[in-house]
Amino acid sequence: MLSTLATILLVPPVNLAVLALAGVLLARRRRRAGLWLAGLALGALVLLAVPVVAGTLLAGLERLPPPPPGAAPGAIIVLGGDVDAIEGPARVAIGALTLERLRAGAALARATHLPLLVTGGIVDRDGPPVATLMAASLAADFGTPARWVEPRSRDTWENARDSAAILRAAGIGSAYVVTHAWHMRRALIAFAATGLAVVPAPLPATRVVWRPGSFIPRAKAWRTSYYALHEWIGCAWYAWGRPG
Repeated sequence: MLSTLATILLVPPVNLAVLALAGVLLARRRRRAGLWLAGLALGALVLLAVPVVAGTLLAGLERLPPPPPGAAPGAIIVLGGDVDAIEGPARVAIGALTLERLRAGAALARATHLPLLVTGGIVDRDGPPVATLMAASLAADFGTPARWVEPRSRDTWENARDSAAILRAAGIGSAYVVTHAWHMRRALIAFAATGLAVVPAPLPATRVVWRPGSFIPRAKAWRTSYYALHEWIGCAWYAWGRPG
């Protein structure tokens, strides 16, 4: 609950809408200051809805350092992502982001013949850990079973910490990491803290299209901006030294 509230307060665009409303309310007593605040917030909302702005924010995350020299991965780690609420007894299913990561992880496993580790704890309190859903999907949908399932981690930092512990116990000191290109930077910071040598295996990077239509605000660009700003803030938090 607290982490969700913190995300709403820190990561646009939702907090900008709240700020704009605060500006309108403030304008009742301090008209100039309130209108300035509302105007700035609404202007930022429009800017973040511009596809070329959102894409540039996301693409900046995807410039990654080269993999460590001489690394010989002995496993593949697939990081969990989102889940979707569904009707029926299962209540939740893996979301589109998680499915994309699974598809990439399964393809890499077939190409390298390395064992898979899936990681992710409970995202929705009514459902099982996302790693459990991932393992079931790998077996049923991709014919590629997971050797290890890490079901307790609550975020990327814990994904890295707990996955590294499992692989070290299995005598493995290096692994591929599969996640979206825009999430990989934060994942690498988290894995660096574990000491496990990892080789990035990101999904395809974002292509920023510079054409007239890319400067017209679109609602779906807010989602892209949200992902980008969430990751930039997360990278700063992890690089600063996440406690725990």
